[in-house]
Amino acid sequence: MGVSGALARIITRLTSASRSMPTRWDAREAILAMKDAAYPHWRQMEWIGFYFQFLCERAYKGILEMPGKRYGRVEFDAFAEICWDFKAHAANTMRHDLITNDSEAIANAIQEYGHYGLILAIGEVEYNDEERTFKKWHDALKGGRSNYELARIERGAMSRRRKTEFVLKEIHIIHLDSSAPERVQRIFPRRIQKRRRQTSAQEGARQHP
Repeated sequence: MGVSGALARIITRLTSASRSMPTRWDAREAILAMKDAAYPHWRQMEWIGFYFQFLCERAYKGILEMPGKRYGRVEFDAFAEICWDFKAHAANTMRHDLITNDSEAIANAIQEYGHYGLILAIGEVEYNDEERTFKKWHDALKGGRSNYELARIERGAMSRRRKTEFVLKEIHIIHLDSSAPERVQRIFPRRIQKRRRQTSAQEGARQHP
């Protein structure tokens, strides 16, 4: 299914606005920026995705309506002609399946608007916290360990390594239509795995670098 002229113009504006995104995301700087802006997710350990959403809400202001439409309990990140979500993914990880949103909500959005949009940031993550200095800093900033952290300690589970930096390499603006397979909430970008050109076999995704 082709895109309308209005959607094509939105994509062009998003592409232009995406060029203003910073390319190096330092964990401390990102968390402090979110905290200073009273952004509610600055306490989250997996800060990269929330920081990308934080950046999107600023870069795409005036282009997208944020937050987006709701289908039952599911809310999309943004709306402009179609429903949009924001996702960030590290290229230098073992797994490259991306879970975006509820499959039924995405199917409903495609049925109503013809497409579903995904703005996908791809970069390389740095794990540089062998001494746990970043974790200790973040815990202190939050006022102490979270209930989740205390429960992990009680279980005797190991603490995950913290991501201390994300270097943005690419932003893809993807739109899926009803030709995509049923499980449209999962996307497998081969470019993440092998840095090769993506094919139409990848969930019917049309991409705009």
